[in-house]
Amino acid sequence: MMEERKQILFNQETEEDRVYSLSLRPAQLIEFIGQKELIENLKVSLQAARQRGECLEHMLLSGPPGLGKTSLANIVAHEMNARITVTSGPAIERAGDLIGILTNLGQGDILFIDEIHRLSKVVEEFLYPAMEGFKIDFVVDKGPYARTINFNLKPFTLIGATTRSGLLASPLRERFGIFHHLDFYNTDELREIVTNSAQKINVVLEDTAAVEIARRARGTPRIANRLLRRVRDYAQVKTSSGHITLSVADEALKALAIDALGLDENDRKLLRVVSDHYKGGPVGIEALAATLNEEVDTLVDVIEPYLLKIGFLKRTPRGRELTETSLKHIKGASHTPKELQQRLY
Repeated sequence: MMEERKQILFNQETEEDRVYSLSLRPAQLIEFIGQKELIENLKVSLQAARQRGECLEHMLLSGPPGLGKTSLANIVAHEMNARITVTSGPAIERAGDLIGILTNLGQGDILFIDEIHRLSKVVEEFLYPAMEGFKIDFVVDKGPYARTINFNLKPFTLIGATTRSGLLASPLRERFGIFHHLDFYNTDELREIVTNSAQKINVVLEDTAAVEIARRARGTPRIANRLLRRVRDYAQVKTSSGHITLSVADEALKALAIDALGLDENDRKLLRVVSDHYKGGPVGIEALAATLNEEVDTLVDVIEPYLLKIGFLKRTPRGRELTETSLKHIKGASHTPKELQQRLY
């Protein structure tokens, strides 16, 4: 239930959105926008592996959700002309689940595990020999009849994606040969992404409108594409032409309660609670989660990263504190005490 709520809060995606997300994903490395240093280093790794005729080393991709980790995994599979098997940490509950996946991998195939930090300890330890020596050892029967069976695997590449690399156990982290961290995108990169996406879904988008959507996308391509689709819906219903102009984009984003900095109601709610209930902080994350009636993981994974990035929130040994910038932003918002109370509760 908690995971479903996190997914709804972060993505706010419908089934239609998920279908569009797949169609808007870049298919080749040359189509990938942003993360320039990462892409250049990845090109070298891919070219070297192809020249040697070997599998790419195991790769760990880290960073906030929506920045392109899954897209990069699929691109690597395309560039290596390999088949990709996609799963996630929570989906692999037992070692037996992993055995079935690993034994079905062919030579040079890619196994992509999203949210790899959520693998259970038993499954994680079972993965070590598979990553190091491409073999698995499993026990058959119990007690005095127990025996170990060794099974050799075909060489494969494991790509792990995580939003919280600090939660990965050291033995697992050390078995990855390639590490890449994805950071938030700048406005120019997001404008280019939004413009390309608009062409793919046959929407007329003015450049000024693309910039406005990019500015409010929280540095995240997934959010930029989601906002584009919502603005497209607004333009289709509210205008005769369906074209997205700057004024149409601004009106649509205001209707979605997304301000000029890309903050939504969940962000503002957190900032106001820290400001009004805890006098700007510091406040412990658990106390904050209890006041907001949210899960701690939701705050840490979904809401906090962007607020930290733009300097609105800071983590201290005593808890979360608001910065001067965020306090000024809150004071600039015109909410009466009654309206504030209604928004908070």
